[in-house]
Amino acid sequence: MTQQAEIQNAHKLKKHIIWQDGRTPDPCVIVLFGATGDLAQRKILPTLAHLIHDHPQPEKICIVAFARRPLDDDAWRSMVLTSLDKYMPADDKLDDAGKTAFAQHLFYCQSNFDDSEGYKRLGQFLAKLDQEQGTSGNRLFYLATPPDTDLEIIAHMGEAGLAKPMPADANGKQHWVRLITEKPFGHDLESAQKLNQEIARVFHEGQVFRIDHYMGKETVQNIIAFRFANGIFEPLWNQKYIDHVQIVVAESLGIESRAEYYETAGAIKDIVQNHVMQILSLIAMESPAEYSADDIRDEKVKVLRAIRPLTPEQVAKQTVRGQYTAGMQDGKPVVGYKDEKGVSPTSTTETYVALKLFIENWRWADVPFYIRTGKHLPVRSTEVTIQFKRVPHQLYTPSEITSLTPNTLILRIQPDEGISLKIGAKVPGASNQLTTIDLAASYNSAFDIELPDAYERLIADCIIGDSTLFIRRDEIECSWRIIDSITSAWKQMGSETVYPYAAGTWGPREAETLITEDGRKWLNPA
Repeated sequence: MTQQAEIQNAHKLKKHIIWQDGRTPDPCVIVLFGATGDLAQRKILPTLAHLIHDHPQPEKICIVAFARRPLDDDAWRSMVLTSLDKYMPADDKLDDAGKTAFAQHLFYCQSNFDDSEGYKRLGQFLAKLDQEQGTSGNRLFYLATPPDTDLEIIAHMGEAGLAKPMPADANGKQHWVRLITEKPFGHDLESAQKLNQEIARVFHEGQVFRIDHYMGKETVQNIIAFRFANGIFEPLWNQKYIDHVQIVVAESLGIESRAEYYETAGAIKDIVQNHVMQILSLIAMESPAEYSADDIRDEKVKVLRAIRPLTPEQVAKQTVRGQYTAGMQDGKPVVGYKDEKGVSPTSTTETYVALKLFIENWRWADVPFYIRTGKHLPVRSTEVTIQFKRVPHQLYTPSEITSLTPNTLILRIQPDEGISLKIGAKVPGASNQLTTIDLAASYNSAFDIELPDAYERLIADCIIGDSTLFIRRDEIECSWRIIDSITSAWKQMGSETVYPYAAGTWGPREAETLITEDGRKWLNPA
């Protein structure tokens, strides 16, 4: 059971609002490609069930599976309800009436992804739903498919005319067609550019919603509010007052059953290229002209452009990659990466990355951004730590400040979403002994509102056409330029530079050196 669920059991939290103020969702059909796959069954369908059940709207939303298995509507509905029982959180499960109601939203269209006739049948079926269910010609196509099938699916959709919105109705009401694509968005800059080019042949950029579930997390969204709605922090948010920034995405699990994917991706492509770069750009961006999708994404792109591709010499000095070996995780023995099923015994794929990056602009000149991510680390946690510079003149003697640390601001993205600020304070009593205390706020306790699931928020935003939390084409390509400069240099470095670390530890010793040689230290999540 999640921490949020435990809190809810102790005290029932108020429901969040998922539909934006003044934005009523249009009726639509959500076409789910790869609907029988793991992502759809484990995450997307339970999210849609929660969205429709807990945030009902008068307008009809239908969900059409487009998949290879020879199923009919009834068999498909039975499969979905089984998945809901298995994957929905205990406090979220639907009762029998809820299941019956949700099943009426589900329909099935069988086809292989390479069958052009199947896409024509899909178009005809959607037109039928418009007539029978009142979905008004609005389409949301969701690619929950292996990335190597995306180009084929998109090309067939274009040939079948599925990407074109229907003409406006008699009342002038415009119809829409939108596409959600999942990460990874390519595997390097060249493949990302090719993917974007092929998508652009069929869909215009305003129709494309590249989803990164981290952007749906409340704490990530609150980075903008925290920075630009509080007058006490923005004046300090620059190289004059900030010593350095740390971003950690720690995972306590190993690769589980993802060896085939992970062997081609590694930690830098799986986490850094997308999740970390999105968080970094929000932390470092300038204030947008207004709170709009394009203005915010314009500022994020400027940050990524200000991170220059690394030279091979810089890669050698500013990056560390590691691979977990056998160790103990939560008191249980676990095997090393090379002993995982499906992994080559000579693999040099990194399961851990530590980076030092610089943003070359006026705000962040000479402020290092230290990044860490890895599998089989001691805890599961995602945090951003802003460490401020020490006071210019210390009034107290060294013996009086032995427990005093620099001011740090910590934004906890998961699992216990919240914010904490560490400040210096005097210990009660006659002495002048100083120590560090924590001013902390948990989102659950601060708002008394349940946090929306990241996918739920993002899917709801796509339905109403708000692309603020989705990734634009130029963001993807700028991010890949940085990552490619690192991975291309790694290919020229020997396997001995993939440093081992025992599962259940915080990474290889070389990662410690990366930061300690700058006179700093890693700040590990509790």
